[in-house]
Amino acid sequence: MAINFGRRELLLALYGSAAFGTSILLKACSNQQNTTSTTTASNNNFKIAIALPGVISDQAWNQSGYEGVQLAKQKLGAETAYVEQVAQADQAEALSDFARKNYNVIFAHGGQFDAAIEQVAPQFPNTFFVAVNGTVKGENIAALRIDHMQASYLCGIIGALMTKSNKLAYIAGQEFEATQQELRGLELGAKSVKPNIQIIPTFTGDWNDVTKGKEAALALISSGADVIYQWLDNASAAVLQTASDQGAYTFGNTKDQLEVAPKSVLTSAVKRMDLAIVYLAELAKQKQLKGQIYTIGLERADILSLGKFGTMVPQAVKQNALNTKQEIVAKKITFEDCKEAGKDTRCVKKLGV
Repeated sequence: MAINFGRRELLLALYGSAAFGTSILLKACSNQQNTTSTTTASNNNFKIAIALPGVISDQAWNQSGYEGVQLAKQKLGAETAYVEQVAQADQAEALSDFARKNYNVIFAHGGQFDAAIEQVAPQFPNTFFVAVNGTVKGENIAALRIDHMQASYLCGIIGALMTKSNKLAYIAGQEFEATQQELRGLELGAKSVKPNIQIIPTFTGDWNDVTKGKEAALALISSGADVIYQWLDNASAAVLQTASDQGAYTFGNTKDQLEVAPKSVLTSAVKRMDLAIVYLAELAKQKQLKGQIYTIGLERADILSLGKFGTMVPQAVKQNALNTKQEIVAKKITFEDCKEAGKDTRCVKKLGV
């Protein structure tokens, strides 16, 4: 059984009276079982829940997380539940609500959940919390990370070879470690081709606001950027389509987004979060999940890869990126901690250099 606790239902259940909250949760259960009997009947079952910051139909980050728990349901026979559009102020209570219902593993789908996980996890030692894109770890806390820098490095190379203005742009919803690493990878890849290229970052403050995404794209294009690497959720398609209308190139993210704007998308940083979530869910079911950060890179081509290339990308540019990908997989190119201009960052290390 998959249960959807929508944001409205969740808040009513959490902040209303106990009797009224039970009524709301009853309606959210897809087969109309009541909450008490569901929990009792599932004591011996493996239960997975996910809290999502956006909507499950965004064709990007949130949809990939939702698809992950659905795939885990199929493969592991798990009982699953999800709640979407969880605002930052509601994160701790959303995670706690799942834990009180005895979910074995709870995925918090975004680095913005880190603080809430650290607050909630110690109160529920029998539940494992997974911070997707997070940086936290603990006795019952794991983080699931994609090596965003590896993929964005390849896109930086492609972008630098495709730009005419010598200006690339980066758009994301929020600035935290994962987006900082992705931005840094884009910069390093681009500068490996053109050392003087300019990278312009913008953080809209909202992963889903279509208007903000479109406005950010238009502003960057007006400033001269002709290639945009974006990482947004529901606003993603608006950026790709706006850039296409303006004659600018873009990169898809998370999903293979070539079909969203085929005249604009050069390729996509495909992150199969669904498969990554199943991987950690399997570890949890086998009681092998540990309180550590799990980072998955290009060595797992089924999880992290480049998507289909647009027809505008010359074969030589495509081959350059694919050759570099193999060097990263072979560890001939790595990314290591360093200092630049007095600040801690990461730099490229090439074998033998």
